[in-house]
Amino acid sequence: MAIKEILLLGNKELYHISEECKFEELDYIKSVIQDLQDTIIGFQKTHGWGRAIAAPQIGVKKRLIYTYIDGKPTVYINPVLIFEDDEKMEVLDDCMSFPDILVDVMRYKRCRVESRNLNWELEVREFEGGMSELIQHEYDHLDGILAVQRARDNKSLKVRVK
Repeated sequence: MAIKEILLLGNKELYHISEECKFEELDYIKSVIQDLQDTIIGFQKTHGWGRAIAAPQIGVKKRLIYTYIDGKPTVYINPVLIFEDDEKMEVLDDCMSFPDILVDVMRYKRCRVESRNLNWELEVREFEGGMSELIQHEYDHLDGILAVQRARDNKSLKVRVK
């Protein structure tokens, strides 16, 4: 497909709540997934980092997350986050929609994700630590929430040093 433009901080489209994907849209969803893959690989080549992207970041208001870690793609269609406990951790969050900014946020240390795969089968995955943070960050995009909105306080923004 194609490398898509990543919407940047300040773009009002990033603040919309995404719609659920429907089974009847699976062919379209597959094309969006290809665009997400092309876009994240392009971003990684340019910036040297980036592990995940949500469909709203390329202007597609669908509940769809794509991770690409160590060359391994994973798709989360209509993910639902579940937190088993209240234990949180402090992390420096980064985002492809504001690549030069890091944000000090609190995230749940563990989470479970229920989502559909490309065969429309329900999958359940459990995450801890960095992967838990990553999934929560991308899930926020589906609800129109950016990490800057979750900053711990008004001194929690940092410029990424290259």
